[in-house]
Formats: sequence, C-alpha cells, structure tokens
Amino acid sequence: MAGKAIWKGFIHFGEFSVPVKLHTAVREQGIQFHLLHETDRVRLAQKMICAYEKLPVPREEQVKGFEVEEGKYVIVDPEELEHADPEVSRAIEVHEFVKAGWIDPIFVDRTYYLGPDASTGQYKALAGAMGETGVEGVCTWAMRKRSYFGALKVEGKVLRLQTLRYADEVMAIGALELPDIAVSQKELEIGAELIGKLTVPFEPAKFQNEHLKKVQELIEKKVRGEEIAIRRVRRVKPTESDKLLQALEASLKKVA
Repeated sequence: MAGKAIWKGFIHFGEFSVPVKLHTAVREQGIQFHLLHETDRVRLAQKMICAYEKLPVPREEQVKGFEVEEGKYVIVDPEELEHADPEVSRAIEVHEFVKAGWIDPIFVDRTYYLGPDASTGQYKALAGAMGETGVEGVCTWAMRKRSYFGALKVEGKVLRLQTLRYADEVMAIGALELPDIAVSQKELEIGAELIGKLTVPFEPAKFQNEHLKKVQELIEKKVRGEEIAIRRVRRVKPTESDKLLQALEASLKKVA
C-alpha cells in the first residue's frame, strides 16, 4: 500500500457505506531548478508588479477580478467565493455502475488508492462484488474545497479512485479534421504483421525517464566542473506517402 493517507471518507451508495483512506498512487519525478541573478548567483524573489504604476503591489492590496470585457473587471472577494465552495462532506457518492473498460481513458486525470479505514469486511465485500460483476462506479465527492467527478475501480483486492475530466473539457475527435488518405491492402497487411511481431506484455519497468536521467548526469558533470558538449538535435523526417510500403517492409525485416 502507498504511504500516509492524505484524506479520509467513505464510499456510499444505497444503504451501503464503506470507510476508506485515500492514498497517492502516483509519484511525480522531476528536478527542481531555481531562478538566480546571473551576476551574483542569488535566488530571485517573485513580485507582483502593477502594469500601470510599474511598482510592486503588497499582498494586502491584491484582489481577484474576472475580465468581463477588455480592461473591465468584476472584483470578487474571498468571502463571496466561499459561497461557491462545495458542501462539506466525507462521502464518495456512487451514482451508477458501468461495465469495466467503458470509461474512455482520455477522461482520466489522476489515480489514487483507496485503503480500508477501520473494519475491512465491508471493503473486501465491495471490492469482491465489483470484481465479480466487472463494473466501475461513477461517483462524485468533495475534497479540500473542490468538487470531483470520478470512477471507482477495483484491481485485484484493492480499490482505486480516479478523478475524471468533465465532458466539456475533452475535445471531440472530429476537431482534428483528419484527411481521407487511401491505404492499400498490402500496406495494411504488412503494418498488421509488423505490429504483431512487436506486441508483447506491458512491462513499464523496462522503460526509464531518459530525459530526467540525462539532466541528473548533466548536473553531476557541472558539479565536478566538467565541460559540457552541446549535441545537435537529431531530426527525424516523416515517411512520405509514396514510400510507406517500402518503409514498412524494411521495418518488418529488422524485427523478423
């Protein structure tokens, strides 16, 4: 199980309630850089500058405004915004169930683990029932003054909670306006054969964050005082339409 719980609540639907703890399931990897003054290597402090007076504005004089038209704003006080805060609740309300796999991955935002809080009987019963019936729960909840829309899933004996994007946040596929390009049957057959030879079980541990690794190596070299050689970026040319079959056949020979 993941580390310390970041939130506690309960899954609720019908007359059924399951106390749970929310755990982070994903750990972001990255390197933190700071902005410095080049001449003396001292960290820079961020200040909010008035675009009109060209002077820094202290925090007590800063307000939030929504632009209703160019240069015209409606000022909104923090106390007024509190009226829009969701009702305080610890309930993850499951509104309906859908078949597992029916939720398009494009809607998925973040994933959390849900562990049992107190008795595990109800938790095991829910996880087991969802696994047996092959369903996912569509739910809503409020956490840290925000409302969430998400999916309750089960993986083995562990429940997962995923935050989902709302429908109006996802761009329609039709917006791509893909051109209608003809592809020969031979190209489709060779492409399918190539994909088949490259199809293996998913093993994420085989892949590493190469960019992060290279940045770490760069920093270590800089610390040791080594000179950094700047390499030219290798640019890959797209395969031309009239050479698609030739490129597919060449790729197939490499993996044969």
